[in-house]
Amino acid sequence: MIRLEKLTKAGLSLMAASLISACGGGGGGGGDDVSGVNISGKLIVPSFVVTDSDVNDVESVPIPNHPRTSAQVVPNPVNIGGYVNQRLQGASGNSFSTGDTDDYFLIDMQAGQTLLLNIADQSSGADLDLFLYDINGLLVDASVGETQFESLLIPQDGQYYVNVFAYTGASNYLLSVGLTPDSETPSAALRLSDDFLPQEVLARFNGLPLQARGQDPQLQQFEFDPTSYSEGVQRLRLIEPESTLAMRSGSDLQLSELQQRKLETLYAVKGLRKRGDVAYAEPNYIVRPSLTPNDTHYNLQWHYPQINLPQAWDITTGDNSVIVAVIDTGVLLTHPEMLGQLTEGYDFISDPENAGDGDGIDSNPNDDGDAVQEGISSSFHGTHVAATVAASSNDSRGAAGVAWNSRIMPIRVLGKDGGNSLDLAEGIRFAAGLPNASGTLPAQAADIINLSLGGSADNQTTRDAVAAARAEGVIIVAAAGNETTSQLSYPASYEGVVSVSAVDINRDLAFYSNFGSMIDVAAPGGDLRVDLNGDSRPDGILSAGADDSTDTLSYQLVFYNGTSMASPHVAGVAALMKAVYPAMTPAEFDLLLAAGELTNDLGDTGRDDLFGHGLIDAFKAVDAAQQRGGGGVPVDPALSVNPQSLSFSHSLQTATLFIEQIGGDLGSVQITENIDWLSLQANQVDSSGYGSYSAVVDRTGVAAGTYSGSIQISAGTANSTVEVIMQVLDTTISGDAGIHYVLLVNNATNSVLQQFQVDAVGESVNYSFSDVTSGNYIIFAGSDMDMDGIICDAGESCGAYATASQPSIIEVTTSDIADRDFATSYEYQSPSSSQSLGSGARSLLLRRLDAE
Repeated sequence: MIRLEKLTKAGLSLMAASLISACGGGGGGGGDDVSGVNISGKLIVPSFVVTDSDVNDVESVPIPNHPRTSAQVVPNPVNIGGYVNQRLQGASGNSFSTGDTDDYFLIDMQAGQTLLLNIADQSSGADLDLFLYDINGLLVDASVGETQFESLLIPQDGQYYVNVFAYTGASNYLLSVGLTPDSETPSAALRLSDDFLPQEVLARFNGLPLQARGQDPQLQQFEFDPTSYSEGVQRLRLIEPESTLAMRSGSDLQLSELQQRKLETLYAVKGLRKRGDVAYAEPNYIVRPSLTPNDTHYNLQWHYPQINLPQAWDITTGDNSVIVAVIDTGVLLTHPEMLGQLTEGYDFISDPENAGDGDGIDSNPNDDGDAVQEGISSSFHGTHVAATVAASSNDSRGAAGVAWNSRIMPIRVLGKDGGNSLDLAEGIRFAAGLPNASGTLPAQAADIINLSLGGSADNQTTRDAVAAARAEGVIIVAAAGNETTSQLSYPASYEGVVSVSAVDINRDLAFYSNFGSMIDVAAPGGDLRVDLNGDSRPDGILSAGADDSTDTLSYQLVFYNGTSMASPHVAGVAALMKAVYPAMTPAEFDLLLAAGELTNDLGDTGRDDLFGHGLIDAFKAVDAAQQRGGGGVPVDPALSVNPQSLSFSHSLQTATLFIEQIGGDLGSVQITENIDWLSLQANQVDSSGYGSYSAVVDRTGVAAGTYSGSIQISAGTANSTVEVIMQVLDTTISGDAGIHYVLLVNNATNSVLQQFQVDAVGESVNYSFSDVTSGNYIIFAGSDMDMDGIICDAGESCGAYATASQPSIIEVTTSDIADRDFATSYEYQSPSSSQSLGSGARSLLLRRLDAE
């Protein structure tokens, strides 16, 4: 690394810590003769680059973008470089003495776009938060974690105020607005929109438990739950929130009472996470049934022939030594469809009011109902799910279950207000035969766990329980969720969990079903909106239920739809497999699934984000389990298309698409695309059409906005769809990278010889150096938003000739040199990236003379 000091009015020298090498040659230093040579060029500013209007650099003229009514209007998509600080934090500059805690931006955004905040100086103690307001100034969402990244998802089209807030310290930041992939959103986030219990916190302390810590001022805001939970987890209730929100009193924070309680909870978690004696802290996230509510009944179980269950039943109907734990609302223990089907279970709802049974954790897993209004029936969701797995069957009445000779372990974690991550974790541990809050263990642990529940928030409490159960050999199956989104839902998205999406009677993805990178398999979930098989009943999933809308509980058969209904189909098939192959492990189940031995392929050939590895096939699965010891079913030829989506953001013109066949000959490739602005050009392609293609967009005559389309690819019976998104920028909008310092650096001595200051606004700005002696030089340019004396540091705009990643040496002899044009920009960094912010020129430390 070399240390280059930005020139100030006081002088121009610098100290080198080590030499720099650059592509294109090395070389000699400048000579002693003054040749009078001039070097000039343009600093190019991308149109999607915007700079905070009130940064700390004293060379800039600050235009406040706070409060909200003074918000800075910016385009979309955009990369915004900015700086915020608490009073007397950071370097001396425009905002040091007064503070600049809030930056507001007014942005017109589309549903599904992502705000991603990259905090440059997080490692030095700075903590920035991200807030989203609607056009009327009402709080929509907030992300207040303590890591390098904060992110929010835009809920619907419209204009929004985006607020970056300095919770502590001072920092540059990069705020990106665009089509961030879901997998790139940061983990361990603390988002207001997440579903959690207000004023409850789960924490694990290192060393002494909370009640033994005396009069610690920060902990006096909590009361602790004396219940002994597994793994040292403690439930804390926030009774006297610290005045964190008072810091926002001048920032136009308009929020509801519920939002205030939730935000106080998130800030309490943030405070605990900053303590060295806390292993982890998180909200107590709510999990809810994955059922899509609808009270319409349905008649026939079309969903079992759809997955070839009758053929599987010719081999096995299950075995009573195989136990499936249904962790849900509990089960109606005396329902006719449940008689003789149950083993011992437990009720882990710790809140008596939520449980509705007059107490907390107890040994009775009966479903006491979840109705919150008189005259409305409870869902009896767990009973419906349990009966799908293993209802009493072949008895000339009622309905059938998938693996009716297996047994159900009923575990209750969902009540009138849903459930929470702690109760869920304890239920999982009980099912797996692990120590838990009940202080008891089942006589026989479950072989399979079904989780027809979930929420949007990842949490360590449940993640640890899932990992522990899988380590005990338990196969865990979960509903993917009913939000029609690719956003991850938990516990389905944890590693080691079989995530199940739902299909309708036509084997299309159900209208409610989630999809995305963590989907493993699809199963029938139904659609109560239609009757496509003409039986005069909606096409839902038939199973056991009840009606308690009156004083008398009435046992019934009811029809629901949802991924909650899909998941127990897969759990039941896993029970059939265990009946014929008791030694099957979770890892073996995963291998068979990935090999296509348990499914019929749907959608794109091979695994896709809608159906995972395909629609579960009970016959294939049971047959594969029987043959596991002597070999499996051969994998059919597959079509591989990568990537499965193309995103042409900003000025990207071309992307590469690979089309390949795996495992056999599918025949020739057929490609169909009816997108006016896209063309596919063959690169290296064989006679059957397999190989690489260039996807090229032409924005000529296309108005500013976001456009989408798809490419259909088929070979034989295999089909694949590539989704394409393109963005067109408003050409009337120009970039603004703020004040920049262009430095001429001697390549031999690493000395900064000259500096040229520009206001980098518009398409480009000119720079020049005069009276440059012969020798070899490098040119850098960057901003200094935080006024710490360093340009091109984390979070600041940076560039170099010819590129920031590979600066080129400029050889000066006796002739003037012109057209040394190069771009400056903020570098996007993925939350999943392990690399430091930026590369190339950012590996240099460019420091002013007067900076320490």
